[in-house]
Amino acid sequence: MTAPMFPAPPEPAEQMTASVSSGVSADHPGVNELFALLAYGEVAAFYRLTDEARMAPNLRGRINMASMAAAEMSHYEVLRDSLERRGVDVVPAMTRYASALENYHRLTTPSTWLEALVKTYVGDALAADFYLEIATSLPDEVADVVRAVLSETGHSQFVVAEVQAAVTASEKQRHRLALWSRRLLGEAITQAQYVLADHDELVDLVMTSGEGLVQMTEFFDRLQRTHMSRMQELGLA
Repeated sequence: MTAPMFPAPPEPAEQMTASVSSGVSADHPGVNELFALLAYGEVAAFYRLTDEARMAPNLRGRINMASMAAAEMSHYEVLRDSLERRGVDVVPAMTRYASALENYHRLTTPSTWLEALVKTYVGDALAADFYLEIATSLPDEVADVVRAVLSETGHSQFVVAEVQAAVTASEKQRHRLALWSRRLLGEAITQAQYVLADHDELVDLVMTSGEGLVQMTEFFDRLQRTHMSRMQELGLA
């Protein structure tokens, strides 16, 4: 899943303070769950991008989507290897998250190439925001894996120019894609809540990290603000 560049990591002293103050051990069972969730997300994104590449009006668009799909599988391999080092079989572990993630993609299936582009740029970044929020309070060796697989590949930048051109040429298109973008936000928040509700070890990880679920309302507010910034970049706000 593509995502914006994450902030530069803190200096070593700051990293040590963050890891100690979080109270999260690298052996916390929620870490395996987080890696498994991310792994399924990468596989699902690969298949989605390869499917949506067929909607591209030209070869350039198909190649760009294919490049992003290839990056997703590379990220999956990082997570698979990390889980295997922790003694976890990735396939059964990540299958537990199939329902929630497949439901999100089913409810946000794009009907046009432009909708596919907006989902690629905005929708996936919303999920990444959620995972990176958790990662900020995890031990360094765990946080580094999360950040690595959610880092910006650079390929999604082609979306900005294409969407901007389309919405500049058509006010109707701008309104339609703005509604689509807001729908992506709503579904992403809903599915994130479902995932937390169904997986106690993930909830415990979030509660142990930072200030826990008490701060989730503030987090979702931040999610909406970053979403608005991306909409503005695309010319949809």
